[in-house]
Order: sequence, then structure tokens, then C-alpha cells
Amino acid sequence: MSAPKLGNLVLNEDGFLFDSTTGDSFMANPTAVAILRGLQENRSENEIVRALVERFDVALDDALDDLVDFVARLKTLQLG
Repeated sequence: MSAPKLGNLVLNEDGFLFDSTTGDSFMANPTAVAILRGLQENRSENEIVRALVERFDVALDDALDDLVDFVARLKTLQLG
């Protein structure tokens, strides 16, 4: 994931995501917010997955799937 691109994304706790480079805006659910914050903080995949498990009380496999899916979505949207 490209750190400079992630640095251009502004995110509030309500899930409003703004790309300061393009002016595009998006809405993110709480899981996506947690993942994006972890990515912006340069946390490892394991750290992000563990945080999702703890915060949302989900299975490890589900948290990993969420992370992989969200990162793929960021790439599709050319945000990461």
C-alpha cells in the first residue's frame, strides 16, 4: 500500500473519507475506518487483524478477509 496516497486520505470517525488530491469523497463503515487508520499508521497486517478481532469481536479469518477485501477495494479506487 502506498504511504503517500494513504497520507492524502482524510478520514473522520463517522466514516467520511476525502481524497485531498482528487477531491473525491467516500463513505466507509466502521471496519473500513479501523483498517484505514491502521494502514495510515503503518501497522502490520497482523496488528490490524488483531485490532479488528478485539474491537469488533470477529473471528481471525473474518478480520483477515475484511482487511484483504478493503485493501483490494482501495486499489480498485486507485486510493492505495
